[in-house]
Amino acid sequence: MGFLSKLKEKLGTGASSEMFEEPEQGYVELGSESTSDAKSRLMVRPYVIEDFEHIKPILDALREGHTIALVNIKPLKDKDLVELKRAINKLKKTCDAIEGDIAGFGENWIAAVPSFAHIYRGPKASKEEAKKQEGMEVAEYEE
Repeated sequence: MGFLSKLKEKLGTGASSEMFEEPEQGYVELGSESTSDAKSRLMVRPYVIEDFEHIKPILDALREGHTIALVNIKPLKDKDLVELKRAINKLKKTCDAIEGDIAGFGENWIAAVPSFAHIYRGPKASKEEAKKQEGMEVAEYEE
């Protein structure tokens, strides 16, 4: 008697024994498990800020704690830098309040995440290496 036969015998011949049988089509179809609690799922969502008022849905989503916001700031950047600074400060304060994280990437995008996530910023250089790189950058601009 084989291992699977012994296992089937111990488990019984109910519906659970069907999982040990070979599939006829050569593949196994997995049922999709739909959860009734949609709030437990993580969502990565893009946003565009064209006016200061457009940050309200971003702030609400971050406060709920299940959304990672990717924010395109280019339209507001082109329109009004003062409003852009105000919007970014509001996003920073909200991220601090919820113990989340916020960082810019590229010139036109900001990522804001709730408390369970952290944004990777690359390896931190030592103070000596940072000063050396800083000096090199200044030297390049002086030419």
